[in-house]
Amino acid sequence: MKKTLAIGSVNMILWAANTRGLDTSDILKSLRISPQSLQNPDERIEIAKVQTIWKAIVEKLGDRSLPLQMGEIISPISVGILAYVMMHAPNLGKSIEKLCQYQDIVCNAVETTFHQKEKLSVIDLRVNSEDMIYPEFALESEMSVYASAFRALTLSEFKLSEVHFEHSPTSDLAIYQRIFHCPVFFESGKNWMVFESSQLEKPILNANASLFPVFEQHAQDLLAPLQLKVLFSDVVKTEIVKCLVGQEPSLNHIAMTLGVGIRNIQKKLKEEGKSFQQLLDEARKELAIKHLKQPYSSTTDIAYLLGYSEPSVFYRSFKKWTGQTPSAFRA
Repeated sequence: MKKTLAIGSVNMILWAANTRGLDTSDILKSLRISPQSLQNPDERIEIAKVQTIWKAIVEKLGDRSLPLQMGEIISPISVGILAYVMMHAPNLGKSIEKLCQYQDIVCNAVETTFHQKEKLSVIDLRVNSEDMIYPEFALESEMSVYASAFRALTLSEFKLSEVHFEHSPTSDLAIYQRIFHCPVFFESGKNWMVFESSQLEKPILNANASLFPVFEQHAQDLLAPLQLKVLFSDVVKTEIVKCLVGQEPSLNHIAMTLGVGIRNIQKKLKEEGKSFQQLLDEARKELAIKHLKQPYSSTTDIAYLLGYSEPSVFYRSFKKWTGQTPSAFRA
C-alpha cells in the first residue's frame, strides 16, 4: 500500500510556507494537486509528492529550517482527530500511547513507537517508506510538532532530556536549541525524543473523560482502512503473472519492472516466508488450472505459454502440484 500524508497535514505545510510569503500554487500545479483535493478532508497525498513539495518549498525560501519550526508555526489542535484523542486522554502517558497507536491517520510513512524505561522514556521514529528520500523534512517537522503539543497538553510543564537525529543538522544549532530546549545529537543512528518517565503522570489540561471514547472511536474508524495490508509477495506474484507470456520471467526482470533491487525483493519475500521460485510456481499453477479449464488451448500450448522450454517439464511440475497430469485434470 502506498504511504501517504493526510490532506490536513499537507495544508499545514502549505500554510507554513505561506506565512513566510511563499506562493505554493505553482508547486501544486506541477504535481497536479487540485485546489478541490485540498478541501477534501478525506484526501491523502502520496509521500513522494509530499517530499517534492517540501523540497520545492525549502529551495524557494532558501531556508531548510522551516520543517524544524513547524511546532512554533501551527497549533497542536490542527492535527485533527489525533489531536482531539490526545487532548482528552487522562494523562501524558496515555496521550503518547494514543499518538503511537493512531499516528498512521496523519502519516503512515513514519512509524512512531514508545518505550518506557525506569527513569527515562523514549519516543522512537522510524521511516518505513522508500519514497522518503528527504527524511529530515518529516522527522524534524514531526518532532517539532510533538514537542509543542506535549507542552500545550501539560501547560508548558513538559521537558525533553535529549533529542537524537540520524541525519546531519540542517539548520543553525541555535534553532534546534530553541525548539527542543535540550541537547540535540546528530548522526546518532536513531531518531529519539528522550524525557524523564516521571512526566508521564502529568494530567492533560482540560481533558474531558466523556469525550475521550467518542474521539477514539472516530480515530479507530479512520485507522482501519489504512491498516489493510497488501503483502509484498502478492505484488511480486501479480507482476509475475503479467510477465508469464511465453517466457519465464527472471527475478532481475521483475526487480526492474517494480523498480526494486533484487536483494530488497529477496529480503522482503523472506520476511513474509516466501521465495521468488515459490511465487513463480504458484503463479504457473494457478494459470495452468485456469487454462486447462478452457477447451481452446492444448497442454503443449499451455506449457509454452507459461514459459516452459519443454512440455515434459510442465507435465512433471503440474503432477507435483496436483497429483494429476494436465490431461487427467482436464478430463
